[in-house]
Amino acid sequence: MKYLGAVAKNRKIWLNQSGENWQKIRLDEYAKSLPEEDFTSVSINSNKPRTLWVATGTAELSRLQGERTFAIVMNASSYADATEIDYFITNEDSEKVTAEWVVNTYSGRNWVEVFYREAKGWLGWRECQARGLKSLQRHLILVFCAYTFILWHKLTGGLRRKWANQPLETFVDALEAFRTAMSFRFVAWLNENRDLFAAHKARFGLVWA
Repeated sequence: MKYLGAVAKNRKIWLNQSGENWQKIRLDEYAKSLPEEDFTSVSINSNKPRTLWVATGTAELSRLQGERTFAIVMNASSYADATEIDYFITNEDSEKVTAEWVVNTYSGRNWVEVFYREAKGWLGWRECQARGLKSLQRHLILVFCAYTFILWHKLTGGLRRKWANQPLETFVDALEAFRTAMSFRFVAWLNENRDLFAAHKARFGLVWA
């Protein structure tokens, strides 16, 4: 599995200077030593367009076998002028790790966090108490399917057209419209199948009447 993750500025790396000569240095100290021409500018076209400067390299880290590619991302062209500096490491092939790849890949992190927040808060992600691998996989698949289904209806306006008289601008709004649709259909089914539902409850020793 390929990853791109943030690391602390005081993380020490081993740089291969030449042949058998290795230098141990902190990431922030290494960033200070880089000239401005080593950084590549990358523009982000989002809600708030901005430009970042990125430098990449390869090094070895303690407790990890083999070289990893690291990246230094700043909000200015020089270390002295930067007020935001982030350090990343990845096990992706070094040929693929360009300045644009680093910025575009990590900029998607926000939407991953949005998914986790909504899945845990509204779709029961954290309520699962299964211990078996297959049970956990089934739970994750159901959560992913439910999230995709609700989000798709939010983006296409499917729920809005029939089950709401207000804009469904958030995931929670779309989920509430879906629950409204399900409650209406369940009540309609229940009115026609009261005996069947009562028999279902009776199987558990309960009286529904």
